[in-house]
Amino acid sequence: MMFLRYALYRFATMLLTLLAVSVLIFVIINLPPGDFLSNQIAELHATGQAEGVAKAEFLRSEYALDRPLWEQYLIWVGFAPGPQGFSGLIQGDFGWSFEFDRPVGEIVGDALWLTVLINLAAVLFVYAVALPLGVFAAAKAETWADYTAGFVGYLGLATPNFLLALILFYYGHKYLDLPIGGLMDPAFEGAPMSWPKVKSILLHMIVPTFVIGTSGAAAMMQRLRANMLDELSKPYVETAKAKGMGPARLLAKYPLRMAFNPFVADIGNLLPAMVSGSVLVSVVLGLQTIGPFLLTALKSQDQFLAGFVLMFVALLTLIGTMVSDMLLVLLDPRIRYGGRAK
Repeated sequence: MMFLRYALYRFATMLLTLLAVSVLIFVIINLPPGDFLSNQIAELHATGQAEGVAKAEFLRSEYALDRPLWEQYLIWVGFAPGPQGFSGLIQGDFGWSFEFDRPVGEIVGDALWLTVLINLAAVLFVYAVALPLGVFAAAKAETWADYTAGFVGYLGLATPNFLLALILFYYGHKYLDLPIGGLMDPAFEGAPMSWPKVKSILLHMIVPTFVIGTSGAAAMMQRLRANMLDELSKPYVETAKAKGMGPARLLAKYPLRMAFNPFVADIGNLLPAMVSGSVLVSVVLGLQTIGPFLLTALKSQDQFLAGFVLMFVALLTLIGTMVSDMLLVLLDPRIRYGGRAK
């Protein structure tokens, strides 16, 4: 019962935080002077294209861009009626992309689930690599195994993702016959889901998963190693050794459990960091994720498209933080609910 109350409390705070983030995103997007339509109108005036100016002015009125900023925000979120009535984010209307001349929902539809899929795969890769290597490096501290794991970790941190993408792009195709670019064969784009399409997606995900997850795995391995070494130096470890507990059981039962808290807490930052950090990788590898759309929207000041993508990343951040908080409560009995002991 207490855990359910805590989960509801965290969900409510997540919604309030998302509301505050939406205000910040909208304000920041509108900080640069002008917008897509204003720039287009100025260009059309300069070239004397009166018909184009009339269309752009109509779009400004149609999407409430001629109203005060506070009113534009309320209409964008869906708290106030616009020219089409209540039609904002909370009603499922993500706006219109002036750059692509299509609804934002149509543009990012497939890109959203592909973004989540590739980044979830990268998160699983991070944990699958960092957990055993971090524990192994701590257990074999100051040996060749520890130094080798550390070297691999620092190499992963130092290598830019886009450079690693280019290297694997070439050698993966040359020696392993891995597909080049995209997240599926062009023949499956827009086709209904089928087993051949799933196999194509899984095969195309090998290189992006490795590239996106490498730096995160290296950083997390180093943090886990440091936490494990700190726990292994504490008196309770010596006491357990004196009582005859085996090394493997001792490592798993006490130090690993204590060192695992920051490991779980990283869930909240890992997924959104990968989404935002994989923009260049998506461009280099030609991935059909939201990264290239965000880059294009920011360059062209396409505010509805950019705003939705940033809100999506913010939502991932808050969901990841909420999940990590609840996992920490289940993992560690010392964690308190809302400042009171369980």
